[in-house]
Amino acid sequence: MARPTPETHTEILAAAARRFSITGFKGTSLQDIAREVGCSKAAVLYHFANKEAILTELIAPAISALETLDARLASLTGDAARSAAITGFVELAVRFRREISLLRSELPELLQQPAFEPIQRRTERLLDALAGRSELPADRIAPLVVCAGVAAACAEFGELPDDELGPALVTVATRALGHPVH
Repeated sequence: MARPTPETHTEILAAAARRFSITGFKGTSLQDIAREVGCSKAAVLYHFANKEAILTELIAPAISALETLDARLASLTGDAARSAAITGFVELAVRFRREISLLRSELPELLQQPAFEPIQRRTERLLDALAGRSELPADRIAPLVVCAGVAAACAEFGELPDDELGPALVTVATRALGHPVH
């Protein structure tokens, strides 16, 4: 049996990303992806065990980057945690804005899948860092609002260059969390 060609593997991932952005993860079938690539569903299944495996590979770099940020934030507290979390989260959001826009509407359901379980835990720790490790209700709510807003802005301003979008998001997030911009 011939080994899968890297081009086809990459083409399948690109087609899946396009389909997921148009019709969502749930609304996209393997047949839709195959049609977009110009191959059979069997060819898609030769490269990937299922649709979830495609999604898992698409988001693997983002998960890895989130793991790195999580490790960086682990020992920080208070304003240092908040500041590093803001900068780190914005960098991730800008870098992976395509993945965020692909998954934004379906994220609550997707987080129930085993491949997404680490994201849930790390997101909770990120929110805690954004709150400056505070237990006050307003400090716990603000990070949720900021994260949702950053995700929405990344989707809305998808064509804005990273070097413009990133600093603007850091400024807004810092203000929204009640701390002055430096």
